[in-house]
Amino acid sequence: MAKQAYVYSGTDWVPLASEVTNLSGYQTKALNQFPYRNLIINGAMQVAQRGTSASSLTTTGYRTADRWQFQITTQGTWTMSVENDAPTGSGFRKSTKVLCTTADASPAAGDVVLLSQTIEGQNLQRIKKGTAAAEQLTVSFWVKSNVTGTYIFEIYDADNTRAISKSYTISASGVWEYKTITIPADTTGAFDNDNDASVFIQWFLGAGSNLTSGTLNSSSWTSPTTANRVVGQTNLASATNNYWQITGVQLEVGDTATPFEFKNVTQELQECYRYYYKHLGVNIHAGSYSSGVWIGNAQNIVPMRVAPTVTITSGNGTVGLAGIHSWYFTGAAASSFVGEYTANSEL
Repeated sequence: MAKQAYVYSGTDWVPLASEVTNLSGYQTKALNQFPYRNLIINGAMQVAQRGTSASSLTTTGYRTADRWQFQITTQGTWTMSVENDAPTGSGFRKSTKVLCTTADASPAAGDVVLLSQTIEGQNLQRIKKGTAAAEQLTVSFWVKSNVTGTYIFEIYDADNTRAISKSYTISASGVWEYKTITIPADTTGAFDNDNDASVFIQWFLGAGSNLTSGTLNSSSWTSPTTANRVVGQTNLASATNNYWQITGVQLEVGDTATPFEFKNVTQELQECYRYYYKHLGVNIHAGSYSSGVWIGNAQNIVPMRVAPTVTITSGNGTVGLAGIHSWYFTGAAASSFVGEYTANSEL
């Protein structure tokens, strides 16, 4: 029976012009259509519990889209936002945007600005890093900027202090471009099988000479020389109103980018809740009374990565001991309750 073969065009799978009876020689492995193949969480920028815009940014932090950290070391002032803007026909509707509001055209040696996602070791074991069977990785994403030129992407192994950097080019101003980058396998240094930070996935937007004065480490994983990490990087902070946007981020095992793994919103939210949860709306009332103190218990939506830092943002009460499943609070009056709170266990 004839079978239709498909090839990947860079944005979608398309059928070959003719049918074949033998699929040997075709990269059927590239289909890789098992679920949970995307190691990135919230790659479509759909979840933003903290809000969709944050301005006057000069320090590192999680600001808008969940799981995406904006890192700044004295290189300009920025606005970070989730935009209703994405490549037409891609299936994406949102993107994360960073906009320079105070320029740094001549960065100091130690300056840096980047967008990153950190992945815990338990989610990386399928890569088989540090063994003879280690796998290649491919990252794919859509990117847009008004500043054309060379940009640097880096994967940094925090468990073994190993890294590799790759460059990509933004060719046209203000146009969405699809990028794929393949990372070679690394047979040295296994990832720890735990809930700590094992890998930093990083898109650089600017850096000083400490990171740019050498030769880009792009051919293989190695113990990184600082000067070789970000060589050739365009300085997005060179002028106000410079911007950079990204969406559709996927990191997967293999040497070929597959179509983006769209998840339903419930699944995406639950993955984000492991690291950060913002409780809004329904009040959580104290549950028991003892010696003049009301005691209540709050259940986490999903087990969090570690016992979270809980902050009551609206209502009464004092945070007590927190765990990955729940935490308790106390209050001195019968009316004590927690109205809104955040629970944070980010890497």
